[in-house]
Amino acid sequence: MPATDTAPTEDTPRAAFGVLSWRANLAVIIALLVVSLLAWRSTIESSLSMRGMVMGLGQVGWLTQSDMTAGVFLAMWVTMMMAMMLPTVAPVMLAHLAVNRRRGRGAHATLVFVAGYLFIWSAIGIVPLLAFKALVHLDGDAAHSMWLPMLAGAILLAAGAYQFTGWKRACFDHCQSPFAFIATHDFDGGALSALRAGVIHGAYCVGCCWGLTAVLLAVGLMNLVWMAAIFAIFVVEKSWRHGLVVAKIAGALLIVLGGAVIAHPALLASISL
Repeated sequence: MPATDTAPTEDTPRAAFGVLSWRANLAVIIALLVVSLLAWRSTIESSLSMRGMVMGLGQVGWLTQSDMTAGVFLAMWVTMMMAMMLPTVAPVMLAHLAVNRRRGRGAHATLVFVAGYLFIWSAIGIVPLLAFKALVHLDGDAAHSMWLPMLAGAILLAAGAYQFTGWKRACFDHCQSPFAFIATHDFDGGALSALRAGVIHGAYCVGCCWGLTAVLLAVGLMNLVWMAAIFAIFVVEKSWRHGLVVAKIAGALLIVLGGAVIAHPALLASISL
């Protein structure tokens, strides 16, 4: 191993940036940013092309129903998840690469690890797909019903409340301890072990982030403003040791917003623009 690589003195996301040489760090970060930016570009183009389509509860009644196929929807979802989640995986990716180099393994195992991580986020797309298919069957009368804003408000309340649960904390702790995760989930079994570790880490990441992601079901799956805000929270949450504080602040704001939507249904359309 090059002399510039060092052993971690602590197990935090920030520490993962200090175990490899600056060249290795730069190469990984540039690669993630390039893929993420390309995915963001495609996501923005998709969002603009679907601006007049119903993609969330708050858009029912004043936008046209979409006839998007399941295949197109899932492709859109995978691209969106690559845009939003790939930058957040930098710490654990660097930790995985560092551990593999100490084991004398190449970078291909880390690529397999990331593939396993993305597989989980891709597979979870079945849930928003089913929600989307339910949305396209709603007519304009639903926009004037009481249950629709109540459902949207309940989603916001649930997303906010989840940020304070033990499940959130447990998944967050795994995401905040990249070296401990690699040591306990990748037993140097080659590509299969790396793939399994990536899938498990992806599952913990879903457990950590699903609440905020579910907000998009209420305000629009392709709502760029909300996507950018949620992405920013994810980046801070995954890279800062006090990220859980940020998650709880976001949770508190969502609880207030959810209550406001239930009390004032007209607010739902305003936050879904």
